Amino acid sequence: MDFKYETQHLILKLLEPSWEYASKTLEFYKNNRVLFERYEAVRPLNFYTREYQKAVLSHEYHLALQKKYIRFWIFEKRQPEKLIGTISFYNILRSAFERCETGYKLDEAYWHKGYAREAMSFGVSLMFEELNLHRIEAYVMEDNSASIRLLKDLGFQFEGICRKSIRIRGSWEDHMLFARIKTDGTSNQNSPSYIPPSSPSENPESQTLSP
Repeated sequence: MDFKYETQHLILKLLEPSWEYASKTLEFYKNNRVLFERYEAVRPLNFYTREYQKAVLSHEYHLALQKKYIRFWIFEKRQPEKLIGTISFYNILRSAFERCETGYKLDEAYWHKGYAREAMSFGVSLMFEELNLHRIEAYVMEDNSASIRLLKDLGFQFEGICRKSIRIRGSWEDHMLFARIKTDGTSNQNSPSYIPPSSPSENPESQTLSP
């Protein structure tokens, strides 16, 4: 597996720990703080500091070397110095499992360009083809309609509700479980039907599926 890939519009990088990249990830999280925190666990008090971001980059970099946790940071080809998102593949299990979980985040300023689908499509294929995984899972809150659509477009199938499975901002929340098997196609025609809650979310176009 390489540390840098290019798709039609994007550059995907595994970032080495540095103060420069720590500043970029910090800016990314600060710019999207309200959106991202809505779907995530409570963050440490020092999360929004360069020191914390550099420590995370270092930790994730060493896990990537061991192929235990893969996070690609997304840059747009037209402005290759601007960090605009991330996709991650984590809880990678080998032996009898050969599986992982996935998530993504995209800067609000870059929605509606197909970038989340482009990056995730490439990343999923990479996990199946280069890491030879068998199954990829994704957990998403029921009001996150944009992520649900994306997962279905990528061939993930809805498998059920995980009750009170993840604590989001201090409250245990239900999450929908989607999964894709290596032998599945990208069509979602055979996916079990699911009707989201009738009450719309405050931001139905949210482009985040943690972590």
